[in-house]
Amino acid sequence: MSEQQPTRFEHAAILTEDPANPTADTMVVEGEKIAWIGRAEDLPEPYAGDACTAVDLAGARVIPGFIDAHMHALMLAGFSKKISALPPAVHSIEELVDAVRERRAEQGPDQWIEGWGYDEALLAEKRSPTRWDLDRGCADAPVCILRTCGHIRCVNSRALKLAGIDRNTPDPEGGQIERDENGEPTGVLKETARDLVNPYIPRASLADDVDNLVALGELMASQGIVAATDLCTLDGTDALPVLEAAAEAGFKQDLASYMLWDYVKDDPSYTIDPALMDRDRQVFLAGIKLLSDGSVSGKTAWFDVPYLGSDPDDPASCGFPTCTDEELDGAIAFSRDHGCQLSVHAMGTRAIDRVVDRLAAQKPWTDVCPYARVEHVTAPSAHAIEEFVRCGIGVVTQPIFAYAEIGTYLTNLGPERTRTCYPFRTLRDAGVNLCISTDAPATSWAVPSDPFPNIKSAVTRRAYDGFDFGADERLTIEEALELYTRAAAQMVGFKDLGMLRAGYKASFAVLDRDILTVPADEIDQVQVAATYIRGEKVFDRSEA
Repeated sequence: MSEQQPTRFEHAAILTEDPANPTADTMVVEGEKIAWIGRAEDLPEPYAGDACTAVDLAGARVIPGFIDAHMHALMLAGFSKKISALPPAVHSIEELVDAVRERRAEQGPDQWIEGWGYDEALLAEKRSPTRWDLDRGCADAPVCILRTCGHIRCVNSRALKLAGIDRNTPDPEGGQIERDENGEPTGVLKETARDLVNPYIPRASLADDVDNLVALGELMASQGIVAATDLCTLDGTDALPVLEAAAEAGFKQDLASYMLWDYVKDDPSYTIDPALMDRDRQVFLAGIKLLSDGSVSGKTAWFDVPYLGSDPDDPASCGFPTCTDEELDGAIAFSRDHGCQLSVHAMGTRAIDRVVDRLAAQKPWTDVCPYARVEHVTAPSAHAIEEFVRCGIGVVTQPIFAYAEIGTYLTNLGPERTRTCYPFRTLRDAGVNLCISTDAPATSWAVPSDPFPNIKSAVTRRAYDGFDFGADERLTIEEALELYTRAAAQMVGFKDLGMLRAGYKASFAVLDRDILTVPADEIDQVQVAATYIRGEKVFDRSEA
Protein backbone atom coordinates (compact mmCIF):
# COMPACT_ATOMS: atom_id res chain seq x y z
CA MET A 1 0.00 0.00 0.00
CA SER A 2 2.92 2.35 0.65
CA GLU A 3 3.57 2.57 -3.15
CA GLN A 4 0.03 3.75 -3.85
CA GLN A 5 -0.79 7.41 -4.29
CA PRO A 6 -1.80 9.07 -1.02
CA THR A 7 -5.51 9.76 -0.49
CA ARG A 8 -6.67 13.23 0.49
CA PHE A 9 -10.00 13.35 2.33
CA GLU A 10 -11.32 16.88 1.95
CA HIS A 11 -14.35 19.05 2.74
CA ALA A 12 -14.92 17.07 5.93
CA ALA A 13 -15.98 17.98 9.48
CA ILE A 14 -13.29 16.06 11.34
CA LEU A 15 -13.34 15.57 15.10
CA THR A 16 -9.78 14.42 15.72
CA GLU A 17 -9.85 13.76 19.51
CA ASP A 18 -6.31 15.17 19.42
CA PRO A 19 -6.12 17.87 22.15
CA ALA A 20 -3.36 19.63 20.20
CA ASN A 21 -5.47 19.84 17.03
CA PRO A 22 -9.14 19.20 17.90
CA THR A 23 -10.77 19.83 14.51
CA ALA A 24 -9.78 19.65 10.87
CA ASP A 25 -11.32 19.63 7.41
CA THR A 26 -8.64 17.76 5.45
CA MET A 27 -6.73 14.55 6.07
CA VAL A 28 -4.08 12.82 3.98
CA VAL A 29 -3.70 9.05 4.31
CA GLU A 30 -0.62 7.30 3.01
CA GLY A 31 -0.61 3.53 3.31
CA GLU A 32 -1.92 2.53 6.75
CA LYS A 33 -1.16 5.83 8.47
CA ILE A 34 -2.31 9.43 8.53
CA ALA A 35 0.38 11.52 6.81
CA TRP A 36 -1.12 14.93 7.53
CA ILE A 37 -4.29 16.41 9.04
CA GLY A 38 -5.42 20.01 9.43
CA ARG A 39 -7.05 22.91 7.59
CA ALA A 40 -7.16 23.00 3.79
CA GLU A 41 -5.45 26.37 3.70
CA ASP A 42 -2.47 24.83 5.53
CA LEU A 43 -2.16 21.77 3.28
CA PRO A 44 1.53 21.13 2.48
CA GLU A 45 2.41 21.45 -1.21
CA PRO A 46 3.43 17.77 -1.61
CA TYR A 47 -0.20 16.78 -0.90
CA ALA A 48 -1.91 19.37 -3.08
CA GLY A 49 -3.54 18.94 -6.46
CA ASP A 50 -3.00 15.69 -8.32
CA ALA A 51 -0.37 14.49 -5.86
CA CYS A 52 -3.20 12.69 -4.03
CA THR A 53 -6.36 10.83 -4.90
CA ALA A 54 -9.06 13.20 -3.68
CA VAL A 55 -12.15 12.01 -1.76
CA ASP A 56 -14.74 14.74 -1.31
CA LEU A 57 -16.71 14.05 1.88
CA ALA A 58 -19.11 16.94 1.25
CA GLY A 59 -19.10 18.17 4.83
CA ALA A 60 -19.65 14.76 6.44
CA ARG A 61 -18.74 14.25 10.09
CA VAL A 62 -15.59 12.15 10.56
CA ILE A 63 -14.55 10.70 13.91
CA PRO A 64 -11.84 8.31 15.07
CA GLY A 65 -13.20 4.79 14.86
CA PHE A 66 -14.92 3.45 17.96
CA ILE A 67 -12.91 1.23 20.31
CA ASP A 68 -14.87 -1.24 22.40
CA ALA A 69 -12.62 -1.65 25.43
CA HIS A 70 -14.82 -4.33 26.99
CA MET A 71 -16.56 -6.86 24.81
CA HIS A 72 -16.31 -10.62 24.37
CA ALA A 73 -15.59 -10.96 20.66
CA LEU A 74 -15.32 -14.74 20.46
CA MET A 75 -18.44 -15.29 22.55
CA LEU A 76 -20.42 -12.70 20.60
CA ALA A 77 -19.36 -14.22 17.30
CA GLY A 78 -20.39 -17.70 18.42
CA PHE A 79 -23.83 -16.56 19.55
CA SER A 80 -24.80 -15.96 15.92
CA LYS A 81 -25.54 -19.69 15.58
CA LYS A 82 -27.45 -20.05 18.86
CA ILE A 83 -31.02 -19.34 19.88
CA SER A 84 -31.56 -15.66 20.67
CA ALA A 85 -33.74 -15.43 23.78
CA LEU A 86 -34.23 -11.67 23.33
CA PRO A 87 -36.92 -9.58 21.67
CA PRO A 88 -37.85 -9.48 18.86
CA ALA A 89 -37.16 -13.21 18.57
CA VAL A 90 -38.43 -14.25 22.03
CA HIS A 91 -40.85 -12.38 24.29
CA SER A 92 -41.86 -15.11 26.72
CA ILE A 93 -40.82 -18.42 28.25
CA GLU A 94 -43.41 -20.10 26.04
CA GLU A 95 -41.76 -18.66 22.93
CA LEU A 96 -38.39 -19.80 24.26
CA VAL A 97 -39.80 -23.31 24.77
CA ASP A 98 -41.07 -23.22 21.18
CA ALA A 99 -37.64 -22.11 19.93
CA VAL A 100 -35.98 -24.99 21.81
CA ARG A 101 -38.53 -27.43 20.38
CA GLU A 102 -37.89 -26.17 16.85
CA ARG A 103 -34.12 -26.46 17.26
CA ARG A 104 -34.49 -30.02 18.56
CA ALA A 105 -36.52 -30.89 15.44
CA GLU A 106 -33.68 -29.58 13.26
CA GLN A 107 -31.00 -31.72 14.87
CA GLY A 108 -30.67 -35.22 16.26
CA PRO A 109 -31.02 -36.50 19.82
CA ASP A 110 -28.27 -35.91 22.38
CA GLN A 111 -26.94 -32.84 20.54
CA TRP A 112 -26.67 -29.79 22.77
CA ILE A 113 -29.16 -26.98 22.21
CA GLU A 114 -27.74 -23.61 23.20
CA GLY A 115 -29.19 -20.13 23.48
CA TRP A 116 -28.32 -16.77 24.96
CA GLY A 117 -29.73 -13.47 26.14
CA TYR A 118 -32.72 -14.20 28.33
CA ASP A 119 -33.71 -11.48 30.78
CA GLU A 120 -36.68 -12.21 33.02
CA ALA A 121 -37.71 -8.53 32.95
CA LEU A 122 -38.22 -8.83 29.18
CA LEU A 123 -40.15 -12.11 29.39
CA ALA A 124 -43.93 -11.99 29.68
CA GLU A 125 -43.85 -14.25 32.75
CA LYS A 126 -41.37 -11.90 34.54
CA ARG A 127 -39.35 -14.83 35.85
CA SER A 128 -36.38 -16.93 34.84
CA PRO A 129 -37.00 -20.11 32.86
CA THR A 130 -36.36 -23.35 34.75
CA ARG A 131 -35.28 -26.87 33.91
CA TRP A 132 -38.92 -27.90 33.73
CA ASP A 133 -39.69 -25.19 31.19
CA LEU A 134 -36.77 -26.26 29.01
CA ASP A 135 -37.73 -29.92 29.42
CA ARG A 136 -41.02 -29.13 27.69
CA GLY A 137 -39.05 -27.96 24.70
CA CYS A 138 -36.61 -30.86 24.75
CA ALA A 139 -36.13 -33.69 27.22
CA ASP A 140 -33.90 -36.07 25.25
CA ALA A 141 -30.99 -33.67 24.62
CA PRO A 142 -29.16 -31.22 26.91
CA VAL A 143 -30.28 -27.59 26.73
CA CYS A 144 -28.37 -24.55 28.02
CA ILE A 145 -29.58 -20.95 27.78
CA LEU A 146 -27.14 -18.27 28.97
CA ARG A 147 -28.62 -15.27 30.71
CA THR A 148 -27.95 -11.86 29.19
CA CYS A 149 -25.42 -10.96 31.91
CA GLY A 150 -23.30 -14.00 31.05
CA HIS A 151 -23.09 -14.95 34.74
CA ILE A 152 -26.07 -17.31 34.91
CA ARG A 153 -27.10 -20.36 32.92
CA CYS A 154 -30.44 -22.12 32.84
CA VAL A 155 -30.18 -25.77 31.84
CA ASN A 156 -32.66 -28.59 31.46
CA SER A 157 -32.82 -31.87 33.38
CA ARG A 158 -30.72 -33.72 30.83
CA ALA A 159 -27.88 -31.21 31.20
CA LEU A 160 -28.07 -31.40 35.00
CA LYS A 161 -27.81 -35.16 34.83
CA LEU A 162 -24.83 -35.05 32.48
CA ALA A 163 -23.04 -32.70 34.88
CA GLY A 164 -23.96 -34.81 37.91
CA ILE A 165 -25.89 -31.99 39.58
CA ASP A 166 -28.64 -33.06 41.97
CA ARG A 167 -30.11 -32.04 45.33
CA ASN A 168 -26.99 -33.30 47.11
CA THR A 169 -24.51 -31.26 45.03
CA PRO A 170 -23.02 -28.47 47.18
CA ASP A 171 -22.78 -24.90 45.94
CA PRO A 172 -19.29 -24.22 44.59
CA GLU A 173 -17.20 -21.43 46.10
CA GLY A 174 -18.47 -18.16 44.64
CA GLY A 175 -21.55 -19.71 43.06
CA GLN A 176 -25.08 -20.88 43.72
CA ILE A 177 -27.21 -23.76 42.47
CA GLU A 178 -30.73 -22.38 42.68
CA ARG A 179 -33.13 -24.79 44.38
CA ASP A 180 -36.90 -24.96 44.80
CA GLU A 181 -38.77 -25.24 48.09
CA ASN A 182 -38.04 -28.99 48.15
CA GLY A 183 -34.30 -28.55 47.66
CA GLU A 184 -34.34 -29.68 44.02
CA PRO A 185 -32.13 -27.77 41.54
CA THR A 186 -34.26 -25.53 39.33
CA GLY A 187 -31.73 -25.58 36.51
CA VAL A 188 -30.57 -22.02 37.22
CA LEU A 189 -26.81 -22.00 37.87
CA LYS A 190 -25.39 -18.72 39.16
CA GLU A 191 -21.83 -17.40 38.92
CA THR A 192 -19.20 -20.16 39.35
CA ALA A 193 -21.97 -22.79 39.44
CA ARG A 194 -22.43 -22.16 35.72
CA ASP A 195 -19.00 -23.72 35.19
CA LEU A 196 -20.24 -27.09 36.41
CA VAL A 197 -21.69 -27.81 32.96
CA ASN A 198 -18.80 -26.34 30.92
CA PRO A 199 -16.88 -29.62 30.47
CA TYR A 200 -19.92 -31.20 28.82
CA ILE A 201 -20.77 -28.47 26.31
CA PRO A 202 -19.11 -29.13 22.94
CA ARG A 203 -16.86 -26.41 21.62
CA ALA A 204 -17.11 -25.00 18.13
CA SER A 205 -14.46 -26.01 15.62
CA LEU A 206 -11.65 -23.59 14.84
CA ALA A 207 -13.05 -23.16 11.33
CA ASP A 208 -16.49 -22.23 12.68
CA ASP A 209 -14.99 -19.81 15.20
CA VAL A 210 -12.95 -18.11 12.48
CA ASP A 211 -15.91 -17.82 10.11
CA ASN A 212 -18.07 -16.37 12.90
CA LEU A 213 -15.39 -13.86 13.88
CA VAL A 214 -14.88 -12.67 10.31
CA ALA A 215 -18.64 -12.12 10.06
CA LEU A 216 -18.58 -10.24 13.37
CA GLY A 217 -15.76 -8.05 12.07
CA GLU A 218 -17.95 -7.09 9.12
CA LEU A 219 -20.79 -6.18 11.47
CA MET A 220 -18.49 -4.09 13.66
CA ALA A 221 -17.11 -2.33 10.59
CA SER A 222 -20.68 -1.29 9.73
CA GLN A 223 -20.87 0.19 13.26
CA GLY A 224 -17.63 2.16 12.95
CA ILE A 225 -15.72 -0.09 15.36
CA VAL A 226 -12.02 -0.27 14.48
CA ALA A 227 -10.67 -2.02 17.58
CA ALA A 228 -12.11 -4.24 20.28
CA THR A 229 -11.31 -6.71 23.02
CA ASP A 230 -11.97 -10.26 23.98
CA LEU A 231 -12.40 -9.79 27.72
CA CYS A 232 -12.11 -13.56 28.30
CA THR A 233 -14.19 -16.56 27.38
CA LEU A 234 -16.38 -18.35 29.92
CA ASP A 235 -15.38 -21.88 28.97
CA GLY A 236 -11.63 -21.77 29.52
CA THR A 237 -10.74 -21.30 25.86
CA ASP A 238 -7.57 -19.35 25.14
CA ALA A 239 -9.02 -16.93 22.62
CA LEU A 240 -5.71 -15.58 21.34
CA PRO A 241 -4.93 -18.34 18.78
CA VAL A 242 -8.49 -18.20 17.47
CA LEU A 243 -8.39 -14.41 17.15
CA GLU A 244 -5.05 -14.63 15.34
CA ALA A 245 -6.49 -17.17 12.91
CA ALA A 246 -9.46 -14.88 12.28
CA ALA A 247 -7.10 -11.97 11.53
CA GLU A 248 -5.31 -14.11 8.97
CA ALA A 249 -8.69 -14.97 7.44
CA GLY A 250 -9.78 -11.35 7.03
CA PHE A 251 -10.85 -9.97 10.41
CA LYS A 252 -9.74 -6.33 10.16
CA GLN A 253 -10.04 -4.77 13.62
CA ASP A 254 -7.20 -4.49 16.13
CA LEU A 255 -7.90 -6.87 19.03
CA ALA A 256 -6.71 -7.27 22.62
CA SER A 257 -7.24 -10.59 24.39
CA TYR A 258 -7.55 -11.37 28.12
CA MET A 259 -7.40 -14.73 29.90
CA LEU A 260 -9.85 -15.52 32.70
CA TRP A 261 -7.91 -16.14 35.91
CA ASP A 262 -10.26 -18.95 37.00
CA TYR A 263 -8.88 -21.19 34.28
CA VAL A 264 -5.15 -20.68 34.86
CA LYS A 265 -4.87 -19.88 38.58
CA ASP A 266 -4.12 -23.51 39.50
CA ASP A 267 -1.74 -24.14 36.60
CA PRO A 268 1.82 -23.42 37.77
CA SER A 269 3.07 -23.83 34.20
CA TYR A 270 0.90 -21.02 32.83
CA THR A 271 2.91 -18.02 31.74
CA ILE A 272 2.70 -15.15 29.26
CA ASP A 273 5.23 -14.79 26.48
CA PRO A 274 6.20 -11.09 26.41
CA ALA A 275 6.21 -11.22 22.61
CA LEU A 276 2.45 -11.81 22.68
CA MET A 277 1.96 -8.48 24.46
CA ASP A 278 3.64 -6.51 21.68
CA ARG A 279 1.22 -3.66 20.84
CA ASP A 280 2.53 -3.57 17.26
CA ARG A 281 0.61 -6.81 16.65
CA GLN A 282 -2.91 -6.61 15.24
CA VAL A 283 -3.94 -9.18 17.86
CA PHE A 284 -2.12 -9.13 21.19
CA LEU A 285 -2.50 -10.49 24.71
CA ALA A 286 -3.33 -7.65 27.07
CA GLY A 287 -3.70 -9.35 30.43
CA ILE A 288 -5.67 -11.29 33.00
CA LYS A 289 -9.37 -10.99 33.86
CA LEU A 290 -10.89 -11.82 37.25
CA LEU A 291 -14.56 -11.93 38.27
CA SER A 292 -15.00 -10.61 41.81
CA ASP A 293 -18.81 -10.50 41.94
CA GLY A 294 -21.84 -10.96 39.70
CA SER A 295 -24.54 -8.82 38.12
CA VAL A 296 -27.28 -6.47 39.30
CA SER A 297 -29.85 -8.16 37.11
CA GLY A 298 -28.96 -11.55 38.54
CA LYS A 299 -28.87 -10.21 42.16
CA THR A 300 -25.30 -11.47 42.46
CA ALA A 301 -23.40 -8.16 42.39
CA TRP A 302 -22.00 -7.66 45.91
CA PHE A 303 -23.52 -4.57 47.54
CA ASP A 304 -23.41 -3.13 51.04
CA VAL A 305 -27.23 -3.07 51.36
CA PRO A 306 -29.76 -5.78 50.45
CA TYR A 307 -31.53 -6.04 47.14
CA LEU A 308 -35.09 -4.79 47.10
CA GLY A 309 -37.45 -7.40 48.52
CA SER A 310 -34.66 -9.64 49.81
CA ASP A 311 -34.71 -11.25 53.24
CA PRO A 312 -32.09 -9.32 55.26
CA ASP A 313 -31.25 -12.55 57.09
CA ASP A 314 -30.36 -14.28 53.82
CA PRO A 315 -26.54 -14.35 53.49
CA ALA A 316 -26.94 -13.61 49.78
CA SER A 317 -29.37 -10.69 50.23
CA CYS A 318 -26.63 -8.23 49.22
CA GLY A 319 -25.15 -10.49 46.54
CA PHE A 320 -21.87 -12.25 47.15
CA PRO A 321 -18.20 -12.35 46.17
CA THR A 322 -17.26 -14.80 43.42
CA CYS A 323 -13.58 -15.04 44.28
CA THR A 324 -11.62 -15.30 47.50
CA ASP A 325 -9.11 -12.75 48.76
CA GLU A 326 -6.39 -15.26 47.97
CA GLU A 327 -7.55 -15.56 44.36
CA LEU A 328 -7.60 -11.79 43.98
CA ASP A 329 -4.12 -11.50 45.47
CA GLY A 330 -2.91 -14.29 43.19
CA ALA A 331 -4.20 -12.51 40.09
CA ILE A 332 -2.54 -9.28 41.21
CA ALA A 333 0.78 -11.02 41.82
CA PHE A 334 0.70 -12.83 38.47
CA SER A 335 -0.12 -9.66 36.53
CA ARG A 336 2.58 -7.70 38.36
CA ASP A 337 5.20 -10.39 37.77
CA HIS A 338 4.36 -10.66 34.08
CA GLY A 339 3.90 -6.95 33.43
CA CYS A 340 0.40 -7.39 32.03
CA GLN A 341 -2.78 -5.49 32.76
CA LEU A 342 -5.22 -6.84 35.35
CA SER A 343 -8.93 -6.44 34.64
CA VAL A 344 -11.32 -7.06 37.54
CA HIS A 345 -15.09 -7.29 37.23
CA ALA A 346 -16.71 -5.46 40.18
CA MET A 347 -20.25 -4.07 40.13
CA GLY A 348 -21.43 -3.83 43.74
CA THR A 349 -20.10 -1.35 46.31
CA ARG A 350 -18.48 -3.98 48.55
CA ALA A 351 -16.85 -5.72 45.60
CA ILE A 352 -15.45 -2.45 44.26
CA ASP A 353 -14.04 -1.40 47.65
CA ARG A 354 -12.37 -4.76 48.18
CA VAL A 355 -10.73 -4.69 44.75
CA VAL A 356 -9.62 -1.07 45.00
CA ASP A 357 -8.10 -1.48 48.44
CA ARG A 358 -5.98 -4.41 47.29
CA LEU A 359 -4.91 -2.73 44.08
CA ALA A 360 -4.08 0.52 45.89
CA ALA A 361 -1.47 -1.32 47.95
CA GLN A 362 0.50 -1.96 44.74
CA LYS A 363 2.82 0.25 42.75
CA PRO A 364 1.93 0.50 39.02
CA TRP A 365 3.73 -2.21 37.08
CA THR A 366 3.17 -1.17 33.46
CA ASP A 367 3.18 2.15 31.63
CA VAL A 368 1.61 1.18 28.27
CA CYS A 369 -1.85 1.31 29.88
CA PRO A 370 -3.27 1.43 33.42
CA TYR A 371 -1.77 -1.42 35.42
CA ALA A 372 -5.27 -2.33 36.56
CA ARG A 373 -8.79 -1.58 35.41
CA VAL A 374 -12.09 -2.25 37.12
CA GLU A 375 -15.03 -3.25 34.99
CA HIS A 376 -18.59 -1.90 35.27
CA VAL A 377 -18.27 -0.03 38.61
CA THR A 378 -22.02 0.21 39.08
CA ALA A 379 -22.11 1.72 42.57
CA PRO A 380 -18.69 3.02 43.71
CA SER A 381 -18.22 4.53 47.15
CA ALA A 382 -16.62 7.96 47.60
CA HIS A 383 -13.58 6.11 48.98
CA ALA A 384 -13.28 4.00 45.82
CA ILE A 385 -13.49 7.06 43.58
CA GLU A 386 -10.72 8.77 45.53
CA GLU A 387 -8.52 5.67 45.22
CA PHE A 388 -9.20 5.36 41.48
CA VAL A 389 -7.84 8.86 41.03
CA ARG A 390 -4.93 8.56 43.47
CA CYS A 391 -3.68 5.28 42.04
CA GLY A 392 -4.50 5.76 38.36
CA ILE A 393 -6.70 2.67 38.27
CA GLY A 394 -8.86 2.61 35.14
CA VAL A 395 -12.65 2.33 35.12
CA VAL A 396 -14.46 0.75 32.17
CA THR A 397 -18.22 1.19 32.41
CA GLN A 398 -21.26 0.44 30.23
CA PRO A 399 -24.07 2.99 29.77
CA ILE A 400 -26.08 0.39 27.85
CA PHE A 401 -26.71 -1.67 31.01
CA ALA A 402 -29.26 0.56 32.70
CA TYR A 403 -30.60 1.66 29.30
CA ALA A 404 -31.47 -1.88 28.21
CA GLU A 405 -32.02 -3.63 31.55
CA ILE A 406 -34.03 -0.95 33.34
CA GLY A 407 -36.77 -3.41 34.31
CA THR A 408 -34.51 -5.61 36.41
CA TYR A 409 -32.67 -2.61 37.88
CA LEU A 410 -35.93 -1.10 39.11
CA THR A 411 -37.12 -4.47 40.42
CA ASN A 412 -33.86 -5.27 42.20
CA LEU A 413 -32.72 -1.82 43.36
CA GLY A 414 -35.71 0.51 43.15
CA PRO A 415 -35.83 3.90 41.38
CA GLU A 416 -33.64 5.93 43.74
CA ARG A 417 -30.77 3.48 43.92
CA THR A 418 -30.97 2.95 40.16
CA ARG A 419 -30.53 6.69 39.59
CA THR A 420 -27.24 6.61 41.52
CA CYS A 421 -25.81 3.73 39.48
CA TYR A 422 -23.08 4.29 36.90
CA PRO A 423 -22.19 7.83 38.07
CA PHE A 424 -20.52 8.97 34.84
CA ARG A 425 -20.49 12.68 35.67
CA THR A 426 -19.20 12.12 39.19
CA LEU A 427 -16.41 9.87 37.93
CA ARG A 428 -15.50 12.23 35.12
CA ASP A 429 -15.46 15.36 37.27
CA ALA A 430 -13.37 13.61 39.93
CA GLY A 431 -10.68 12.92 37.33
CA VAL A 432 -11.07 9.13 37.13
CA ASN A 433 -9.37 7.46 34.17
CA LEU A 434 -12.61 6.41 32.50
CA CYS A 435 -13.90 4.93 29.26
CA ILE A 436 -17.18 3.43 28.04
CA SER A 437 -17.88 0.15 26.28
CA THR A 438 -20.69 -2.36 25.67
CA ASP A 439 -19.69 -5.69 27.28
CA ALA A 440 -21.37 -7.25 24.24
CA PRO A 441 -23.02 -9.70 24.25
CA ALA A 442 -23.68 -9.48 28.00
CA THR A 443 -26.59 -7.08 27.83
CA SER A 444 -30.24 -7.15 26.82
CA TRP A 445 -29.98 -5.49 23.44
CA ALA A 446 -30.73 -7.02 20.06
CA VAL A 447 -27.47 -5.74 18.51
CA PRO A 448 -25.29 -5.49 21.62
CA SER A 449 -22.15 -4.14 19.95
CA ASP A 450 -23.92 -1.08 18.47
CA PRO A 451 -22.18 2.05 19.85
CA PHE A 452 -25.00 4.50 19.22
CA PRO A 453 -27.61 3.37 21.80
CA ASN A 454 -24.72 3.15 24.27
CA ILE A 455 -23.74 6.76 23.59
CA LYS A 456 -27.37 7.88 23.70
CA SER A 457 -27.68 6.34 27.15
CA ALA A 458 -24.61 8.18 28.45
CA VAL A 459 -25.82 11.51 27.06
CA THR A 460 -29.52 11.31 27.99
CA ARG A 461 -29.48 9.05 31.09
CA ARG A 462 -32.85 7.77 29.91
CA ALA A 463 -33.58 4.08 29.45
CA TYR A 464 -35.03 2.68 26.24
CA ASP A 465 -38.52 3.10 27.76
CA GLY A 466 -37.89 6.75 28.71
CA PHE A 467 -37.19 6.23 32.43
CA ASP A 468 -34.85 8.89 33.84
CA PHE A 469 -32.08 6.97 35.59
CA GLY A 470 -30.17 9.99 36.88
CA ALA A 471 -30.02 13.10 34.71
CA ASP A 472 -27.39 14.66 36.99
CA GLU A 473 -24.90 12.03 35.80
CA ARG A 474 -25.20 12.80 32.08
CA LEU A 475 -22.18 13.24 29.84
CA THR A 476 -21.97 15.60 26.89
CA ILE A 477 -21.81 14.06 23.43
CA GLU A 478 -18.23 15.32 23.10
CA GLU A 479 -17.26 13.57 26.34
CA ALA A 480 -18.96 10.33 25.35
CA LEU A 481 -17.12 10.26 22.02
CA GLU A 482 -13.79 10.90 23.75
CA LEU A 483 -14.45 8.03 26.15
CA TYR A 484 -15.29 5.72 23.22
CA THR A 485 -12.18 6.60 21.20
CA ARG A 486 -9.07 8.22 22.69
CA ALA A 487 -9.73 7.18 26.31
CA ALA A 488 -10.66 3.63 25.26
CA ALA A 489 -7.46 3.25 23.23
CA GLN A 490 -5.37 4.41 26.17
CA MET A 491 -7.25 2.11 28.57
CA VAL A 492 -6.31 -1.00 26.60
CA GLY A 493 -2.98 0.23 25.28
CA PHE A 494 -3.89 0.17 21.60
CA LYS A 495 -1.01 1.79 19.77
CA ASP A 496 -1.61 4.78 17.48
CA LEU A 497 -5.39 4.53 17.76
CA GLY A 498 -8.14 6.68 19.24
CA MET A 499 -7.03 9.96 17.66
CA LEU A 500 -6.69 11.25 14.12
CA ARG A 501 -3.14 12.57 14.17
CA ALA A 502 -0.19 12.38 11.80
CA GLY A 503 1.59 9.07 12.34
CA TYR A 504 -1.50 7.37 13.77
CA LYS A 505 -3.38 4.57 12.05
CA ALA A 506 -5.91 5.75 9.49
CA SER A 507 -8.79 4.05 11.33
CA PHE A 508 -11.86 6.25 11.27
CA ALA A 509 -15.59 6.42 10.60
CA VAL A 510 -17.59 8.70 8.32
CA LEU A 511 -21.11 9.31 9.69
CA ASP A 512 -24.33 9.86 7.76
CA ARG A 513 -25.20 12.89 9.91
CA ASP A 514 -23.46 15.11 12.41
CA ILE A 515 -23.59 13.34 15.75
CA LEU A 516 -22.47 16.56 17.47
CA THR A 517 -25.60 18.45 16.43
CA VAL A 518 -28.43 15.91 16.22
CA PRO A 519 -30.94 15.96 19.10
CA ALA A 520 -29.80 13.66 21.90
CA ASP A 521 -32.89 11.48 21.50
CA GLU A 522 -31.86 10.77 17.90
CA ILE A 523 -28.27 9.66 18.55
CA ASP A 524 -29.26 6.01 18.13
CA GLN A 525 -30.49 6.84 14.61
CA VAL A 526 -27.03 7.92 13.46
CA GLN A 527 -25.44 5.44 11.08
CA VAL A 528 -21.96 4.88 9.75
CA ALA A 529 -21.61 5.77 6.07
CA ALA A 530 -18.09 4.35 5.73
CA THR A 531 -15.37 2.86 7.88
CA TYR A 532 -11.64 2.78 7.22
CA ILE A 533 -9.22 0.57 9.15
CA ARG A 534 -5.52 1.21 8.71
CA GLY A 535 -6.21 3.11 5.49
CA GLU A 536 -8.45 0.48 3.91
CA LYS A 537 -12.14 1.12 3.33
CA VAL A 538 -13.74 -1.89 5.02
CA PHE A 539 -17.36 -0.72 4.91
CA ASP A 540 -19.39 1.45 2.57
CA ARG A 541 -23.10 1.72 3.30
CA SER A 542 -23.82 2.76 -0.28
CA GLU A 543 -22.51 -0.64 -1.38
CA ALA A 544 -23.99 -2.71 1.45
